[in-house]
Amino acid sequence: MGLGRRDLLKGVGAATLASAGVGLGRSRAADGVSLPFGNGERPLVAYPGKRPLLLTTARPPQLETPFSVFDESIITPNDAFFVRYHLAGVPTEIDPETYCLGIKGHVDQPLSLSLKDIKALPRAEIVAVSQCSGNSRGFFEPRVAGGQLANGAMGCARWTGVALKDVLDKAGVKAGALDVVFEALDGPVLSETPDFAKALRIDHARDGEVMLAWAMNGEELPWLNGYPLRLVVPGYFGTYWVKHLEAITVLDKPFDGFWMKTAYRIPDNDCACTDPGQAPKSTVPINRFGVRSFVTNVLDNTKVKAGSVDLRGIAFNGGSGIKAVSVSTDDGKSWLTAKLGQDLGRYAFRPWTLQVDLPAGQHVIRVKATGNDGGEQPMEPRWNPAGYMRNVVESTRVTAA
Repeated sequence: MGLGRRDLLKGVGAATLASAGVGLGRSRAADGVSLPFGNGERPLVAYPGKRPLLLTTARPPQLETPFSVFDESIITPNDAFFVRYHLAGVPTEIDPETYCLGIKGHVDQPLSLSLKDIKALPRAEIVAVSQCSGNSRGFFEPRVAGGQLANGAMGCARWTGVALKDVLDKAGVKAGALDVVFEALDGPVLSETPDFAKALRIDHARDGEVMLAWAMNGEELPWLNGYPLRLVVPGYFGTYWVKHLEAITVLDKPFDGFWMKTAYRIPDNDCACTDPGQAPKSTVPINRFGVRSFVTNVLDNTKVKAGSVDLRGIAFNGGSGIKAVSVSTDDGKSWLTAKLGQDLGRYAFRPWTLQVDLPAGQHVIRVKATGNDGGEQPMEPRWNPAGYMRNVVESTRVTAA
């Protein structure tokens, strides 16, 4: 990269795309991980700017956070945050001095804003979870196509930027606007592949919470998480969190692009589910995620010392915040109320703790969360053909000795 251009990732120098079958330059860690489902062997690889993460695919990059990271802090470190691209044409060179964001379409005044222009607008900040639509897909039974992810395609960060509303207001949204479309600098390798673009309804886009972020946990965005600017859509699945944002287009009609009209669709019913193996009668675009909770300090199929055991974990949902977390040590026959920890906002991970007594023997620990909106986790897993939106009450099997 030439002088005056930002390194691909801070401190790593001129990392570039490697050979066509490999993707971004990376190094393989000495060991790997065996995830608890079929074909679950994953190498740990270190991409530029990232600690060793679980490799799902290399082209385009899909990197999953090892689950132990979620026991370190309720804020997911930048170097451990999961990576998900849809297209293999990942940008490897962006000049922050010449970068600009276009705002066009059904507006009074089309704009081309530099990073300096954007950063001059009132600053916004939010702590929010980004979660891949297919997080936990590997646990679906019957199995479905797509990246076989465990529970690590999620992360919670403090995002800094500007409210999308302020940017749209600067351009002046005309009456009759319906959708706002977001496009990125990454692109397809083959011309037949639809370019990645997502859309939000105008009222959602202008709710004051959707934002354009240039910083993550107090530092500029990691390259693989969207440098220099990305969309942040609190409470919505990560498919909407467009990285390397290039253009925003306001439409006076519904957007019918592939990634809204055909891909990322869920059954149009209350549970977003069907009977296993059955296609839905109708679908809608995936949107807000449901309530979830996990034990983070005790892994499945492990041993613990019999007696008093301190459990801890996280819970989150799509925006109402967490009202309560309950824990069972007898596979759901009885429940105890956990103590909730620091509240960083209704879109953030909420930590919980509970001391339990585990006599010698086998135990099945189950954890379930309830949102302030009354939303609860289902006791049995739900199924849909795309493997989206898993939020079942999870089970952790332990042996106390």
